[in-house]
Amino acid sequence: MRKAGIIVFPGTNCEYDTYYAITGVAGYKAEMVWYKDVEFLDDYSFLVIPGGFSFGDYLRAGAIAALTETASRIADYAHNGGIVLGICNGFQILTEMNLLPGAFLKNRTCRFVSRWTFVRVEDVSSPFTNMFEKGELCYIPIAHFDGMYYKGSEDVRVAFRYCDGDGNVSLESNPDGTKDNIAGVLSTGGNILGIMPHPERAVEPILGGTDGLKIFLSIINFVENIR
Repeated sequence: MRKAGIIVFPGTNCEYDTYYAITGVAGYKAEMVWYKDVEFLDDYSFLVIPGGFSFGDYLRAGAIAALTETASRIADYAHNGGIVLGICNGFQILTEMNLLPGAFLKNRTCRFVSRWTFVRVEDVSSPFTNMFEKGELCYIPIAHFDGMYYKGSEDVRVAFRYCDGDGNVSLESNPDGTKDNIAGVLSTGGNILGIMPHPERAVEPILGGTDGLKIFLSIINFVENIR
């Protein structure tokens, strides 16, 4: 069996949750890789950049991690078609690397937000969403301070949007002021996903829900059966 690579930077704090979601629940092999130990990434069937506060989020969230040699190797992996999932701080890192469009600002409340949210699946044609139905609702928690996603006039490929329990997209269902209620963005080629909610925290009933598991199962289905 091939394996997933979970990239760990100083300040990353969701690597064990992500490892458990992939190995303990989804049943796929994975290993955590300290950023200074990254040499070859081609052996991994997909990569995950988990949440946390890489390098303390000094300068900007994800900015320092994006300047490391590891980031250059992740970029090479992605440019060669590798599957890369960035969760929360991982999403921020991917935008700082210019692998995904847009940028992040502080939440509109200027406060850290930690709660469960509904998101609506907008694109089911990607490696990360192939086991979903278009319009399907997922209940997944968020935990971030710099979560206001901003894009300019450029088009982006939206994977998930914040919504209410009936699937309605509105200001009231937007937890952080993010542009167009965007909760997750795909690269043009579809092999990179950045998502602000934490799917690794929604993989078992005891955690409060299992909707996040489908993202990991979709990736595994793609790399093992579709690709």
